[in-house]
Amino acid sequence: MNISPDSSAIQLFNSAQQKSTDSAVQIAKSPIQSNEVGSSNVNQQDIIKPILSLKEAEFETSAAVKLLNAEKEMLGALIDEKA
Repeated sequence: MNISPDSSAIQLFNSAQQKSTDSAVQIAKSPIQSNEVGSSNVNQQDIIKPILSLKEAEFETSAAVKLLNAEKEMLGALIDEKA
């Protein structure tokens, strides 16, 4: 089984995109009105979990970019060696 950095990066991008989409939908569907911000009537877990999931998606995207950059540097070094 061949696992390449670019396929891993693509999987991370896809996972991050799915997480951010799901989180955005949860936030959009949350029953929080603009006048309820800071109110004790709001269940904070309804909004905190999707926000944390968005942050997790951000970290996954960042990791995917780092994987692609590392692969690019590695390929560049290999090409320099061959030349």
